[in-house]
Amino acid sequence: MKNDKTNALNIALESVLEPNQSQNTHSSISHRIASPVKCPASQMAVSSCPCPKSFAAALSPSFECRSDPSGTDQPSHGRFSRRVNSVRHGTASFFGGGMSSLILKFPPNFVRQLSTKGRRNCSNIGVAQVVAASWSNNSSAGNPSAAANAAAAAVPAVEPVELIAGDEVAVVEGLKENELVQLDDLTNDLKYSSFLSSDGSLAIHAGERLGRGIVTDAITTPVVNTSAYFFKKTAELIDYKEKRHASFEYGRYGNPTTVVAEEKISALEGAESTLIMASGMCASTVMLMALVPAGGHLVTTTDCYRKTRIFIETILPKMGITATVIDPADVEALESALEKHNVSLFFTESPTNPLFRCVDIELVSELCHRKGALVCIDGTFATPLNQKALALGADLILHSATKFIGGHNDVLAGCISGSAKLVSEIRNLHHILGGTLNPNAAYLIIRGMKTLHLRVQQQNSTALRMAEILEAHPKVKRVYYPGLPSHPEHHIAKRQMTGFGGVVSFEIDGDLMTTIKFVDALKIPYIAPSFGGCESIVDQPAIMSYWDLSQSERENYGIKDNLIRFSFGVEDFDDLKADILQALESI
Repeated sequence: MKNDKTNALNIALESVLEPNQSQNTHSSISHRIASPVKCPASQMAVSSCPCPKSFAAALSPSFECRSDPSGTDQPSHGRFSRRVNSVRHGTASFFGGGMSSLILKFPPNFVRQLSTKGRRNCSNIGVAQVVAASWSNNSSAGNPSAAANAAAAAVPAVEPVELIAGDEVAVVEGLKENELVQLDDLTNDLKYSSFLSSDGSLAIHAGERLGRGIVTDAITTPVVNTSAYFFKKTAELIDYKEKRHASFEYGRYGNPTTVVAEEKISALEGAESTLIMASGMCASTVMLMALVPAGGHLVTTTDCYRKTRIFIETILPKMGITATVIDPADVEALESALEKHNVSLFFTESPTNPLFRCVDIELVSELCHRKGALVCIDGTFATPLNQKALALGADLILHSATKFIGGHNDVLAGCISGSAKLVSEIRNLHHILGGTLNPNAAYLIIRGMKTLHLRVQQQNSTALRMAEILEAHPKVKRVYYPGLPSHPEHHIAKRQMTGFGGVVSFEIDGDLMTTIKFVDALKIPYIAPSFGGCESIVDQPAIMSYWDLSQSERENYGIKDNLIRFSFGVEDFDDLKADILQALESI
């Protein structure tokens, strides 16, 4: 009987293989059928040729390429839901207990290869192995489709289904075939206790493998490109509106891919909640409008991103909001402002842009909280790895995720992290203003964060070593970098930062044209306005950001014509060093 089945299989293969392939394949397939073998994933060849009907007919009139055992090709649903059959079923074998593992072992994802779509792409040899395995495992010689029947019966109707969430498992009892599992109703109770102790590991796994909301066995997070989400019945919509059912509703209010990016940032910052938006400036402006009431007062610092200063000086006054601007290190000025005004918020960068002044976050947080004022730190230059502003006492931490967090000079985004209460206040205004991050951009943020710790380590090292070299060079007048003992707030940076960042500012010993000559002599960095990416970037702030002001006006902000801001990428240190030194020699 075995020989008859082998002959039938060989005849079938002759009808679907090229003439120059059939001879070698006969002996190979015959050997596979005659002796039990283990079939690793590498043996499950995949080709573009469809499963031929002639092949199936030659094997048995009753053999056909079946669809997925569940009966449908199951699409992924929004709102963190998925068909039960797409969730892991513990250790249940796809082909049931009747098939011996000594005959054939399928890769874990083989269930998807048996779907209608997968069958179109499976190889002839792969199909032959499936049928051969069914023959050798079935005592009934007259039932060549037993493997397909076993596959259809393998999915249990009422067995418990394990839902993996981080390092904890929830078991849902009594789920029936094709019943939907609303993971959003479960994830609130699946608070994982992370066993990961390093920021690098969290940057890779948080929000995805740990506490994943989107049900998929893909390593990477899917991009959910949708503008709206549907409800099965009006009753479900009402449950959602009355907060009995967790879901999404409209793209401006949330997206599963964006949620992953937010959770990853929250894990790094130690925050209850994170809100991600379309840009860093969007995050800054929405935060300021949400937390400072009309007619209110805020305190900020002199050295900061210019567009932030313009918003505070020109837009907020239209709402009756006034501001006190102080030196980053002037604690007495902060205390005075807190006494004179009903201050709602102290907002500053630390380190600041582009002179890298540092604020004593722990001290200013204590002073502000005594007077009922909130503290928000823009930590873009520090990154979540070099500085933990929330742990130091700040209420909110803000980042232009365009920079180090994204890290590849290919995406715009901004984020705010803090308590759920404060972030919710900002989120409510964000939903009105609509600066929503596209889910494709959220994916780029997720991808970029997985190398954040590696990039920042390299950038920290390169920047510190180059700052020391530049400070000793005769053609450099001054270097601004918090990792240098000469920096005015080095003692603060040393206490509250674990690394000093990848950007260095310095003044060339020369005028505007001499500085231009230095910049143009550089070979590696791009002349561009951003920082924090894999590629090194250089800019002359007097030209890049302040060219519309006169020289005297620029200097009022500390922006001299000979100032350079150099963002170090992940290029080799010796290459960057040689490039900067040759450019200095050219002036």
